[in-house]
Amino acid sequence: MAKTLTRPAAAAALLAALAVTVPTTASAAPATAPATAPAAVTSCYGGAVTVDYGDALEFGPYTTTSRCTDINLRMVGGDAEFVWACVKFTRVGECNHWTKVGRSWKTIATDVLDGSRFTVPLGVDLEGSSARVQIAF
Repeated sequence: MAKTLTRPAAAAALLAALAVTVPTTASAAPATAPATAPAAVTSCYGGAVTVDYGDALEFGPYTTTSRCTDINLRMVGGDAEFVWACVKFTRVGECNHWTKVGRSWKTIATDVLDGSRFTVPLGVDLEGSSARVQIAF
């Protein structure tokens, strides 16, 4: 004959079973990482520089790094609808081409070699407009 448990007994049996199968709280991690742990890598966008149009019309000079293969720009503030941006490489001294940039990341120079020095001239959509932008390189 099967044994029937009362509700309190069934609940106690269930809790006892759960106590056995539920893992205990994890212990705290060591205070320092092992000496062999790799250093944190900064992403392309994570290393972006933030500048305000109006403080200057041309930003830089900057030097490209291995974080990005391109030079990217986006608006993050201001009342302008968009900005016009170009990349002026120091060795060339002229803008590559003007690109219309809004609030999403936009590539303004592609396949740029590490160690290339450049500036970023900007223009806004309307005279007197403000813009805060981020440049990732």
